[in-house]
Amino acid sequence: MADRQRATEGDGDADAPDPRRWRALAVCLVAGFMTLLDVSIVNVALPSIKTGLHTPESDLQWVVSGYALAFGLFLIPAGRLGDARGRRAVFIAGLSLFTLASAACGMAQSSLWLVVARLVQGVAGGMVSPQISALIQQMFKGRERGRAFGAFGTVVGISTAVGPLLGALLIEPAGPTEGWRWVFYVNLPIGVVCVVLARILLPDTPSATRVRMRELDPLGVLLLGAGVLCLLLPFVEAQQWKGGEKYLLVLLAAAILALFVAWEARCTSRGTHPVVELSLFRIRSFWMGSSLILLYFAGFTSIFFVSTLYLQSGLRYSALLAGLAITPFALGSGFSAGIGGRLVGRFGRPLVALGLAMVAFGLGGTALAVHQVGGRGVGWAMAAPLLFAGLGSGLVIAPNQTLTLSEVPVRTAGSAGGTLQTGQRVGSSIGIAAVGSVFFAQVAADGWRTAYDHGLIVSVAFVGAALIVALVDVFTGRAARTD
Repeated sequence: MADRQRATEGDGDADAPDPRRWRALAVCLVAGFMTLLDVSIVNVALPSIKTGLHTPESDLQWVVSGYALAFGLFLIPAGRLGDARGRRAVFIAGLSLFTLASAACGMAQSSLWLVVARLVQGVAGGMVSPQISALIQQMFKGRERGRAFGAFGTVVGISTAVGPLLGALLIEPAGPTEGWRWVFYVNLPIGVVCVVLARILLPDTPSATRVRMRELDPLGVLLLGAGVLCLLLPFVEAQQWKGGEKYLLVLLAAAILALFVAWEARCTSRGTHPVVELSLFRIRSFWMGSSLILLYFAGFTSIFFVSTLYLQSGLRYSALLAGLAITPFALGSGFSAGIGGRLVGRFGRPLVALGLAMVAFGLGGTALAVHQVGGRGVGWAMAAPLLFAGLGSGLVIAPNQTLTLSEVPVRTAGSAGGTLQTGQRVGSSIGIAAVGSVFFAQVAADGWRTAYDHGLIVSVAFVGAALIVALVDVFTGRAARTD
C-alpha cells in the first residue's frame, strides 16, 4: 500500500511532486552514464583487445557497433514494457543483466565470446535507458522537467566523449594485453550499488499491468534488426568479404525496412502496440529531432573509433596518451552542455544548428591538423579543433533531447524516449560501419594518416547532414509561424 502511494505521488500527472525525485534522478543518471559510457569507453581498448584476443578488424567493429545496435533495437520494446509493466522493475532487471554481461565481457577468452557478451550487454543497456526518459517525464513537471532532461542530455554527451580517457586510465595500470578487461569489470560495483538504490528510490508506474509478448511486437523488432544488420554487414565485413555483390544487401535492407514500416502501420490500424509508434512522427518537433540525432551520432561516435585506432596503432601512443589527446572534446562538451540546457528554452533549434556548425568546423580543423602535422606531435595539433568541436557538441545533444520530447504525451514517454535513443544507437552503428570501412580500406592502401583523414571526412559528412536537417527545421518553422 505504501509503495502504491509513493508511486502515485511520483507520477507526472499527480499534483504533489515526489520529494525523492532528485535523488532518484541521480540514480538514473549514474546508471545511464554507465550504459552509455560503454559505447565509447571500449574504443581506447580496441588495440589491447586485438593484442590480447588476436581479434580481426571486423570483430573489432562488431565489438563497438554490435553493442550499439543491440542497445538500439531493444530500446523501443523496453520502453513499451516499462510503460506497461512498471519502469522501476524493468530498470532493475536491465541493470542487473548489464552488470552480469559486463562480467562476461571481462572474462572473454575469444573474440566471438566478447562479441556475444557485448550483444547481451547492449540488450541490457537498451532495457535501462528508455526508463530514464520515462521516469523523468513521470517525476518532473514544467521547468524542473527541462532541467532534468538537460541533465540527462549532458550525461549522454559527456559519457560518450569522456569514455576514451576513462578507458585509458583503467587499461594503463594492467598493461596492454589484459588491461582491456578492466573496462568491463569497473561496471560491477557501480551496477550493484545502483540496483540497491533503485529499489529504494525509484517510483513505480501506477498504470502498470500485465503485458503479453505480442504487445511488444517481436516481429517488428526482428524486421528492424534484420534491416539494419543487412545495411551494416557489407561495410563492417568490407575487408573480409571481397567483391561488389555484398552491396546488394543494401537493397535487401531497404526492402526489409519498408516491410517494417508497413507492418508497424498495420499494427497501429489494428489497435495493437507497434515497436515504433508511427503517430509520434506526426509531431514535427519529434521527427525532426529524431532524424537530426541519428545523423549526428553517426558522425559523433565514429570520431572516437578511428581516433583511438590511429593514435595507438598508427602513431604508437599509449592508451593513456591517446585518451588524453581526445580529452579536449570531452572538456568542451562538458562545459557547454550545461549552457545549452539553460539556453534551449530561449533560442530553440537555432542553438542546435549553431552547435552542429561548430562540430563540423572543428572536425574539419582536426583533419587539417593531422594532415599538416606529422609524427607524434599530432596529439597537440588536434587539441584546439577538438575542443572547439566539443563546445559545439554540448549545444546539440541536451538541447535536442529537450526539443524533441517537449510535445510528447506522458503516456507514450517510454516509447518516445526509446525511439529517440534508437536513432542515436542505430546512427552510431551506421557511422562506425561506414567510417570504419573507409578507414581500414585506406590503412591498407595509403597508411594511417590518410586513413584518418578520410575517416574524419565521412564523419563530417554525417554531421553536415544533421546540420541541414536543423536548418530546414529552423526555416520551415519560421515560415509556418509567419503563415
